[in-house]
Amino acid sequence: MTDFDPIRLEVLKNALEATAQEMGVVLKLTSFSPNIKERMDASCAIFDARAQLVAQAEHVPVHLGSMLKAVGPTLALIEPLQDGDVVIVNDPYLAGAHLPDITLIAPVFVAGRAVAYVASRAHHSDVGGMEPGSMPGRSTEIYQEGLIIPPVLLYRRSVEQRDIMAMVLANVRTPEERRGDINAQLAALRIGIRRVEEMADRFGADGLEAGMNAILDYTERRMLKRLAEFPTGSWSAEDCLDDDGADPDPVPIRLKVELRPDRMIFDFDGSAPLRRGNINAVQAMVHSAVFYSIKILMDPTLPPNAGVMRPVEIRVPEGSFLDARRPAAVCAANTETTQRLADTVLKVFAQFAPDRIAAASQGTMNLIGIGGRDPRNGKPYTYIETIGGGQGGRPMGPGMSGVHANMSNTLNTPIEALEISYPFRVERYELREGSAGPGRHPGGEGIVRALRILDHEARVSLQTDRRIFAPYGLHGGSDGSTGLNWMEDAAGNRRALPGKGSLTLKPGEVVAVETPGGGGWGAKES
Repeated sequence: MTDFDPIRLEVLKNALEATAQEMGVVLKLTSFSPNIKERMDASCAIFDARAQLVAQAEHVPVHLGSMLKAVGPTLALIEPLQDGDVVIVNDPYLAGAHLPDITLIAPVFVAGRAVAYVASRAHHSDVGGMEPGSMPGRSTEIYQEGLIIPPVLLYRRSVEQRDIMAMVLANVRTPEERRGDINAQLAALRIGIRRVEEMADRFGADGLEAGMNAILDYTERRMLKRLAEFPTGSWSAEDCLDDDGADPDPVPIRLKVELRPDRMIFDFDGSAPLRRGNINAVQAMVHSAVFYSIKILMDPTLPPNAGVMRPVEIRVPEGSFLDARRPAAVCAANTETTQRLADTVLKVFAQFAPDRIAAASQGTMNLIGIGGRDPRNGKPYTYIETIGGGQGGRPMGPGMSGVHANMSNTLNTPIEALEISYPFRVERYELREGSAGPGRHPGGEGIVRALRILDHEARVSLQTDRRIFAPYGLHGGSDGSTGLNWMEDAAGNRRALPGKGSLTLKPGEVVAVETPGGGGWGAKES
């Protein structure tokens, strides 16, 4: 049956979205690393037979938005998939992420043909490279950032390709953990395949494909209806990254948005050229930030699929840092550049939709990576975490404190889980009082997180921003406080650390991240 009335269409849409959510639950419950099982730094999605995003769960926005432009190009570069095949890829120039984000893709076969694809993407705590955690603060080319995996078959007709798995595990510092997390991603794919097969049994293979296309058409219609509610015209804004990690100069993002009755045009002309450091972004990252921001503007109930982007045109100037080409370093694009992209897009939206857009949230993921040899068992370890901060004040009320906002919604690792898993002691974990931007609706407070290294020497990498340019307030609200990083030696002497960089800590030394507060919304009433 291929006819879909509104009720049947809603049933199918919800079934697909619930399947993506279930895939994420399986991934979280079966993973090995704290970064996934505690923080859920992973995402799952379902694509139609043409590799168009049809359904996703409420996982990590930067993952899901970038997969819009990743699955199709990946599949185009590999042989036609057979039932039981699984593709593994992390090449940013194809998969639209950074190297630690390993993506697995599998087809769903019904009646001898692929009717859909399921995908899982997870941030692995190490994929090799110059620093433990594979997120070096000062990389200048992608080869320093870890193992590059082009699209290859990890499973061929349900049989593991042991040479591929061995190659991956031979190039990472924590192979047992990596295998465990890859197996968790595979488990997520298997449940996704099973559920989509059940939908095909219910609706028929042709009906399932027709229904997926109808979902995208429905989303496009809702998108166009919302778009028509806004005034036509063009608006511009600019924001900056503090630096690129290698050179101290700020990195501007310039954007003009043009609204037409049936089209949105995002033009990033005038943004900074390609940079030596690692904040360069492939175009999938730009699409990710735009996709997320449109969802905020239009309607929280708008289905988050490829239909949203049909009336959207994105223009990225060739040679800019938003058009990264091999071998540019890109690892901080996920954590920092996408956050500033979202800030810039939302800053434009606030000019014509002031009652829908919050002030700037912290605007950084405050990534910290630590690695060394665990003195408790003699084994290498790699710890990765991004730390929440203040959300911007909102039109309807104050911003939340101590949370991730915009391009990330991962959790902060609980102290107990962190201290069990790693040779650290959490010295401080608290809200950063006074960091919120005042306003009629104030921003949220940032976080203070301080870790003491116990009984060993460790390498630390930092990728943070909003240490120079503060999260902006809106409509008379004040800016939030900038963040800061510092270390303290065993004698208690403290010194500031740059926003991006790597260093060695000795036993007993402390590294701390104090995250930005959100900007305030509206003038504070006297």
